Amino acid sequence: MSALKVVRAGLFDTLQDLGRTGFMALGMPTAGAMDRIGLRLANALLGNPPGMAGLEIGVMGPDLLVDADSVRVALVGPLSPTLIEGPEAPPKPLESDRTHLLTRGQILRVGMIEGSSTAYLAVAGGFALPPFMGSLSTYARAGVGGLEGRKLGQGDALPLARAQATPGDERKLAAPFDYGSGPIRVVWGPQEEYFTADGRRTFADSDYRVSKEADRMGIRFEGPVIAHAKGADIISDGIGPGAIQVPGAGLPIVLLADRQTVGGYPKIATVASVDLPRLGRLLPGQTVRFQPVSVEEAEKLRRDQEARIARTIADFKVARPAGGIDLARLYEENLIDGVVYQKPLD
Repeated sequence: MSALKVVRAGLFDTLQDLGRTGFMALGMPTAGAMDRIGLRLANALLGNPPGMAGLEIGVMGPDLLVDADSVRVALVGPLSPTLIEGPEAPPKPLESDRTHLLTRGQILRVGMIEGSSTAYLAVAGGFALPPFMGSLSTYARAGVGGLEGRKLGQGDALPLARAQATPGDERKLAAPFDYGSGPIRVVWGPQEEYFTADGRRTFADSDYRVSKEADRMGIRFEGPVIAHAKGADIISDGIGPGAIQVPGAGLPIVLLADRQTVGGYPKIATVASVDLPRLGRLLPGQTVRFQPVSVEEAEKLRRDQEARIARTIADFKVARPAGGIDLARLYEENLIDGVVYQKPLD
């Protein structure tokens, strides 16, 4: 069996695709990638379907031994990976936001993520694992999906769907994808009437800091207290991606990929889908502000983002081999434009 073997585990690495949809009525969360853009770009670099499962890397990635004739991987995110080619060989730096062809016995050291909490590794052809409820996404709280429903550990083997890589050029992003900056856009509701006018102004006009209680389920923020108008309890109802609950303490909790399916706290607003990937990259201590927009604005922002993703994919470039010059491709280029003639001296 061809596989990537974990010789050193990262902090929290799980297999994720675009989510387990259609089962919330049965109490099953969607799970899926925290940063759907990063996963989609990693798959696009390899020619995979956009929803194919990849490895979501949390803060620090694993060391992976190639137990296959060859495998092509794509790394997307602010990473500084290295390649180890033997026990005596020094690590060779690799670039992120591109593909790499790896061969048997090499070790890919994914390394730390710089300035973000999430990055992605995808493999050409995907992983040979059975789906659960139509998805390979790991939901660790229930122990389902991915590899035995848990994060990767030392000694694990991720079986590959392909025994070896197919021929082809390496590809890279022309530039890192721009996720945007500034406030996190939100749409009011569905229970904004459960908060006073002052409470809503506090929410929209204040800075909130990511607390240490932040994971795939959600982010608890620290900052000014939001005043309730009708108490902090409602009849439990469904929880959509990016729902912002405000329990009795008056501080917002943004619910993310592994959120529960129902909840009994009022939701002052919901994060626009365009900014959900930004939330999936936040680190404790970082500060955000929430900006209310209309449903129509949120839809336009998402359409514009999808157009930018399509342009990014269309602008992929051919990448040269890591650590050297691709002479064959160099010879194909026209490196001279015109001729300079210098008259001989008399």
